[in-house]
Amino acid sequence: MAGHATPLPTADVTPTGTRLLRGVEYATPDGFRPLLLDLHLPAAHPSGGPVPVIVFLHGGGWRTGSRARFGPAFAAWQVSPFDRLAAAGFAVASIDYRLSAEAVFPAQLQDGKAALRWVREHAEALEFDAERVVLWGESAGGHLAALLGLTTCRPELETDDPAAVPYADVVGVVDWYGPADLRTMQSQSLPDAVTVPDAADSREAQLIGAPVPDAPRLAAEASPVTYVCAAAPPFLLAHGTADRFVPSAQSEQLANALRACGSEVTLRLIDSVDHLWAGLPDPRTVFDEALDFALHVCAPNAGHTPRRPTAVRAF
Repeated sequence: MAGHATPLPTADVTPTGTRLLRGVEYATPDGFRPLLLDLHLPAAHPSGGPVPVIVFLHGGGWRTGSRARFGPAFAAWQVSPFDRLAAAGFAVASIDYRLSAEAVFPAQLQDGKAALRWVREHAEALEFDAERVVLWGESAGGHLAALLGLTTCRPELETDDPAAVPYADVVGVVDWYGPADLRTMQSQSLPDAVTVPDAADSREAQLIGAPVPDAPRLAAEASPVTYVCAAAPPFLLAHGTADRFVPSAQSEQLANALRACGSEVTLRLIDSVDHLWAGLPDPRTVFDEALDFALHVCAPNAGHTPRRPTAVRAF
């Protein structure tokens, strides 16, 4: 996969002062379209130094979605989530990645890794702090954020390009209602589930190129729980207990696996809330908690030492 040295687009300025660079090319996989990200930069650097970075991964079941959307729960916000994150002092790189109709897994993971390399490569020019990166994703994007956060030290998943730029350092992961183990989704699904993960035409089957029951090895390779280890960055997992698309037991399973390794994890289960935060009266609650988490793990004295994991239920 080739990186890009194309000139950066001219920045637009949003009403809140965020500098927005749309459609930045961050990589071109061989034989595929260029991959783009939207870069949201703070109006000013609060500390005068490099700013931490949030890499955002959109949802859409790995087959739809756009880097321009933070999720339907936030579509009506007059000040967008991206602007709010920039106002808090973050650079935000919201990325597109190859969808399942374009390429099967691990293409999506490779695209995320390319984005982390792009952040490192452009850190000096854009005044990023490539050692303070938070991955934040919702649904399929949450799954990919978790995978990225857990696989940056797995040599078998790395590029074969010896000249590749190193990754930016991931100091935290926000995973909103993302799948954690494709092999257990069917058994954990609620009675009123609207998807059948083990079906031959499911989103999960389209991601790995085969029905999950017929491809247990592929399903394991595409599951974040496979890569949990003591070196994992801190995680914030948030999930509605009435989720009919991705059962909240997925986040519980991942939290338990992280906890068993001694890694730091906060699990937020929100009663009676469906996928995409449907039924949540005010999504500011989950957004503000995730922002506070990002600020905490990016604080200069946060370090990488795992603290005692916690689990919290509902607001």
